[in-house]
Formats: sequence, C-alpha cells, structure tokens
Amino acid sequence: MDKVFIIDSVNYLFRSYYAIGPMTNKAGVSTSALYGFIRSVKKLINDFSPKYLICVFDGPDSRASRQSLYSDYKMHRKKAPDDLYPQFEMAFNYCYLAGIPTLRMEGVEADDTMATIATWAKKKDFETYICTSDKDLMQMVDDKTFVLNAHKNNELFDEKRVEEFFGIEPKQLLDYLAIVGDKSDNIPGIEGFGPKTATTLLKEFNTLDSIFDNLEKISSEKKRDILTQEKEKAYLSKKLATLDLNLDIPKDIDFYLLQDPQKKKLEEFYKEMSFLTLLKDVTDQKKPEDENLNYQLINNEKELNDLIKTLENEKEIVVDTETTELHFLLAELVGVGFCIKKTQAFYIPLNGKIDRNTVLAKLKSLIENENISFIGHNLKYDYHIFLNSSIEIKNIAFDTLLASYLINPQNRRHSLDALTLEKFNIAKTPIKDLIGTGKKQISMKDVDLDKISNYCSGDVDYTFRLKDLFEKEILDNNLEKVLYDIEIPLLKILAKMERKGIFVDKDMLSIMSEEIQKKLKLLEGEIFSEAGKHFNINSPKQLSEVLYVDLAMTPPKKKGSTFSTSADILEKLKGKSPIIDHVLSFREYQKLLSTYVDAIPKQINPKTNRVHSSFSQSTTATGRLASRNPNLQNIPIRSEEGRKIREGFRPEKDGWFYLSSDYSQIELKFLAHFSEDPNLIKAFNNGDDIHAFTASLVYSVPIEDVTKQMRSNAKAVNFGIIYGQSAFGLSEQIGITIKEAKAFIDTYFKRYPNILKYLETCKKLVHEKKIAYTITGRQRPIIEIDNKNPFIRAAAERLSINTPLQGSAADLIKIAMIEIDKEITKRKLKGYMILQIHDELLFEIPEDEIEVFKSFVKDKMENVFDLKVPLRVDIEIGKNLAEC
Repeated sequence: MDKVFIIDSVNYLFRSYYAIGPMTNKAGVSTSALYGFIRSVKKLINDFSPKYLICVFDGPDSRASRQSLYSDYKMHRKKAPDDLYPQFEMAFNYCYLAGIPTLRMEGVEADDTMATIATWAKKKDFETYICTSDKDLMQMVDDKTFVLNAHKNNELFDEKRVEEFFGIEPKQLLDYLAIVGDKSDNIPGIEGFGPKTATTLLKEFNTLDSIFDNLEKISSEKKRDILTQEKEKAYLSKKLATLDLNLDIPKDIDFYLLQDPQKKKLEEFYKEMSFLTLLKDVTDQKKPEDENLNYQLINNEKELNDLIKTLENEKEIVVDTETTELHFLLAELVGVGFCIKKTQAFYIPLNGKIDRNTVLAKLKSLIENENISFIGHNLKYDYHIFLNSSIEIKNIAFDTLLASYLINPQNRRHSLDALTLEKFNIAKTPIKDLIGTGKKQISMKDVDLDKISNYCSGDVDYTFRLKDLFEKEILDNNLEKVLYDIEIPLLKILAKMERKGIFVDKDMLSIMSEEIQKKLKLLEGEIFSEAGKHFNINSPKQLSEVLYVDLAMTPPKKKGSTFSTSADILEKLKGKSPIIDHVLSFREYQKLLSTYVDAIPKQINPKTNRVHSSFSQSTTATGRLASRNPNLQNIPIRSEEGRKIREGFRPEKDGWFYLSSDYSQIELKFLAHFSEDPNLIKAFNNGDDIHAFTASLVYSVPIEDVTKQMRSNAKAVNFGIIYGQSAFGLSEQIGITIKEAKAFIDTYFKRYPNILKYLETCKKLVHEKKIAYTITGRQRPIIEIDNKNPFIRAAAERLSINTPLQGSAADLIKIAMIEIDKEITKRKLKGYMILQIHDELLFEIPEDEIEVFKSFVKDKMENVFDLKVPLRVDIEIGKNLAEC
C-alpha cells in the first residue's frame, strides 16, 4: 500500500525556532527555524524514503473563517517573533528547490488542509502519515491515518496509541476538545472542566451529545449546573476544533510526488543561508584525494630524523595532534601532523614502529625550539596535549580558529571541516568515518595508521591554506592588534587556568545535596496538599491545570501565553495562594541541585581532585570569554543557597586564600569615556556613588537626600541605557507607567546630554558601516541595522550601543590578564590565576603573597587604558568564593 506523508510545516518551524539556539547567515538574517526545519524534513526523508510527500503551510488570512465564528479565536496567542516570520517564506522556497511539493490555501489553516488531504488519501486507499507534534490532529487517526511525531524519535500514534495517551478513542477527541478547549488557540471549552473530567464523561457517555442528553445521570450537581450554563460554549468549541475535510485540494496523486532537487540552486540557497554542513548533499565537492597530495606517514627512525632536520630549518610550521580523548587533561597523544607547504604534510604516529619515547624526545626538541613558531586550528587544545607529554609550544604564530572568529564573530561555526568546505569546497573525511559512533566507536589509537595519517595530514594541510587566507583578511580588517596582541597571548594563559582548575569541597556539596533533597520533599508535600492531588510539578501543562482550573486562579494579563506557568507569571501571582511560593522555591532548589550541587562534583577530575572548566575565546560576538564544562561564570550569589554553593569553592591547600579583583562599573566608565559627558566624567572623577549622583540629577535633589528607591530607579536607568532599554522596559523593571518611564529617560538625557549624542553616533556609525567597534578595533558586524522589520532594526540598534561598551570591557580584562600573567612569571610567584568572571579575576595564592598580589594586580588592572575617567578595581580576600 502506498503511503502519503504530510508535514505540518508550521509545527516544524515553530519547534525548530525554540529548540535551536540563535543562528544567522552572513547577512545577519535569522535562520535557526529554517535550519531545524530542513534538518527535520531531510531526516524524515532519510528515515522513510517517501514516494509521496507534501509540506503544508498556513494560507494568508488563515484564521478568518474561525474568527467569524468566535472573534477571540487565537487572538490572545503570543505574536510570533519578528525574526521567525521571514523564515516561513524561506522554508517554502526551500521546499520548491528541494523538489518537495507544498500547499498553502488562502484563508485556510494548515490543520484543515492536512485533514482534507488525509481524508482524500484514505478514500484512494493510501496510508497517510501526518507528521506533527500537534495533538489536535490526532482526531484524524483511524485504520489508515496516523500521526508521526518525528521530534520524539518517530513516535507513531495509531488508534491504540491514541487511546493509551488520552484514555479515549480517536473519534472521541473532537468532543474531548469541546469540553477541555484548547488554550493555545483560545478555544474556550467548558469552564472548570479539565482532561480528567472530560475523559471520565466520555468514557461513560461516549459523545458530547449523549452527555447533554443525560445530564440527570451526572451525580455532581455542580457539574450539571456548569454543563447547563456552558452548553452553547461547548458546541462552539466543538465547531472551532472541527477540521475541514472538504477543501478543494489537488486530487491528482502525482501532485504529491517527491521530485528531484534543483541541486545547483539549492547549493546557492545553502550558501546564502550559511548552511555549510548541508552543502555536501547537493554539491559535487572535491575530496582531498582528488588533489595531487603528498602526504607521508613517518614510520621509521631515518624518516623521522630526516623530517625533524627539515622542520628545524623552518620559521613557521603548522601542527595538529591526534588524541584518544576530547577532554584536554584526559587525552593521550596518538600522533602529530606537520605542514610547511600546501598539499605536502607529514604524520608521525606514537603507536607505530618507532619507540614512543624516541618520538617524544624528537618532538620536544622541535616544539620547544625558540626559533620556530607554530600555527594551528584551536591551538589551545594542542598546547594542552603537548603539555600532557611535558612538551611546551614556545611560540605561537597564528590560530586559524581565532582568526576566523575575529573576522566573522557572529558565525557559530569555526570548525576546520566547516571552513574547509566553505573556503575550498572540499569535504574532509568526517572523524566518525575513522572511529565510528555510539557503542561501536573506537579510539584514535586503534585506527589504521594510513587512515589516521591521511586524516591528520589533511588537517594540517587545510590549516596551512586557511592561514594564508585569514592572514590577509586580518590585515585588511585592521584586526592584527586584536589577534596578535590579545587573543594569541591569551591562549596560553587560558590553558594555564584550565590546567590549574579550581578545588571544590565535594563533601560539603554532598551534605548540601541531602539538605536540598529534604527541602524538595517537604515542598512537594506542601504543593500536593494545596493542590488537593498529586501531579508532576515539572509539567507546565499539569501545573497550569492545577493553578487555573482546579484552583481557579486568574493569571495576570500578559502579552503572550495567558496560561503560562513561567517564573515571571508566577512572580505576579505571589500572595494569591501559598502554592505559588512553594512552586517557585521548588524550582529554585531543583535548579541548584541539577546545575551545581549534584552536577559539579561529577566533573571533578579524579587525578587532580579539581574541576577544570574550559574557557572559549570564540563564542560570544562581543569578545567576552565563555566558561563551559562546567560554566563557572554563573555560580549564584544572591540567594542563601547560592552563597553556600560558593563556600564549596575554596583553596585546596591550608594557608592559601582567594584574591578577587573586580572592575567597578566598567561599562558605565566606558560610556563616560566614549560619550565625554561632563557630568558623568565629573561623578567618576570625584569618586561619587554614580547611581546616587544620577538620582540627584534626575530628581533634582541634593545627593544626601536621595532615597533608596530613587537610587534604585537611577541604577536601573544607568544600566538600562547600556542595553538600549526602552520606556516600556524601564516601566516593567521599576514598576511605573510607560509615560512616567519616558519622562524619567527624557530627564536623564537632559542631565547627561552627551550620552544621548553618543548613542545616536553609535547607531549612525553602524548604519553607515554595518559594524560596531571596540576600543581595540575588535569588530562586530551588525547587518540587521537596515532590516525593514522595525523590531529587528531596533534590536540591531541596541547592539550598536552595547557592543562598544561590553566589547571594550572584554578587551580591557583580557589585556589585564596578559599583563598580570607576565608579572606572576617575572616574580616567580607561587600564586596563580584560576578564573575569569567577565569583569572579575580570581586568584589562588599563599598567605605570604597576599600583599604582593594586591599591589600589582590592582596596578596592572587600573592602568590598562588611559581613559577620561579612572579605572577602579576592588580587591577582596577570602577563604572561599563566598567571602570574595
């Protein structure tokens, strides 16, 4: 029996948008939903090889027919994000290029189109698979129609599975929706009747009509009264939930036939969208073996000696390591690749015919040669790997990953494979082809020597070629200072910090874990007691039912999902019922447990007894460092439990302390420097409390008369300005009307006139050059600044304001780290830097070095740049992180 697959394109796009992190193409256009949509569609095609397939979209003015029945239909639904709308048309265009039939009908919702296709296909004796995670479409399930949820490992809903899931048959689902309604579509349903009640009634009476025909048989007087009052609404809800099965759709089966893709046009489309990983499916890519390559496996001592002699005469060499592990401290060196000329590369295995110690000795003499500089892709990793074998790369000339990031910081893909494909249209051998995946995955040390030799030789060869390209681009974009004076010197410093790691008192966290679990158990009991039943507290759907149906609470009006159980909604419901406070506490404790208390001890290295985070230089568009595995830049500080967690981070040795050095209000100081506003400069030069100073100006009161609330409001504006905050945003933050917030901001700019001029200058510069610059010349392309969508354009203007400030602060602390590291090395101190948390540095030092560190750390950090206002660094000494 032939099968027809119907894809709910709207469902796929929305799910992809929220499931995938922000993505943009080179022009700055958002593409995350489109990328996820394409991946999902391609996976479906790969999994099922459908002959007949169609992607269905909402037609123009698709809500009109149901809104004519009920004006509030979908009216409360949160407006789709502005950067999602254009991706619907992109997805439609993709389908055309990929040979996938599409259908969108004017004035018709996708659900109705899909239902009509399924009904027609059944009559033609086809099996139909509606590909969606939307449960409303399960009313279509019968012996030949199925719902396929590709987002849950192709979970198939047939009649039996639907009955297991809902407790009723698929043919009863329409009456079920008439009773419970559909909050996402604003279908009202019967007030106070949830899924449990609906299922019970339908099991007893079978249909909605039968329920109303037998009201006298319902024992609960309250339920009888509600049903009597809500009858009209129930039938309206049924009408709204009823899918149209009789639309005028194409009825020639060939219309649904999957066609061959237009490969050349699809290739151009992928390139325009920056979908480099998808190119391999449509391009006639070159493979490394298509070129005239001279890759050599070095597997005897003569070859090794000859190669080392050749390499010792070079000034710059590309290097790459092959290892057994991704984690830099656990990885064992398997082999090393070198390249000094395009298409020519060498691979030296450490598990070949030459004695391992002999190879390591030769490598050490080469790598530590002061007259040679090395080039690599993500050299920080290779630096670690060599250090694991007591070999240190003395000189680093270039890192193609860092160069790629500086040239294109908004791009999230800087892997060697992606760049080789983008720049040379060459598809490198994926590593999974060498080591496999899953349970069958093998170690690199078990890979055939010829295969690993070609693989590693390719890595160094293409790194060599990328270096030639990027070196010129770095010069053309005036990024030499950022690369050579900041990022490359910082590479080694970050590697040192990563190797040192940070000590964590796992016994203390273990005790805390037990305490939190007890608190969670108590809170769970309180929540169930208030709810009058047991339910899954972590299920937004079940929690929503408890709050808004069982407890009849009315959520505050909010642009978006009215029936949300998000933290901001629950905060507004505080005081309405004890259950709200309990749920918020429950969530907080759960997050502390899963993210920190239980998670961090699992990441303690058994050899060092410390946690070794990785610091990425190529993640954020502004130049800030990112910490991961685990993220140590986000350890909570405000709550009592957060402070207890911080107490678990302490020096490992007795008699050692933490020293924290923190820049004070650094982004506001850059605002003063760049804007040259006399009032702001005056306040900083006088050492005034900047927020109290701002409050005194805005409220026109002496600084000594500024109240706590005045200062708080002024602080909100001071920091809000940095992020381009609107009057609406300020009103929400400090609890005043939009009109009052606008007046507050207007007064602020009257008192600080140069700040307003500076903000306008930032926007004008980005409108002209499409780039924002930091104090060192670091660049962030902001192409969206000319977007026709006002919301996207406004977001880009906010970036044009924030990037110079946040990016310059990132440059500042990076340069400070470099200068401090030089001083520690020069003085041969025992203490060391272990953590960077944006504007703060953390050191682990012995007691006898406290005064020395305090003096030079403060001096180095406060004298990086000669700004128009003084840089101030606050120093704290503590026995644990909480005391700093």
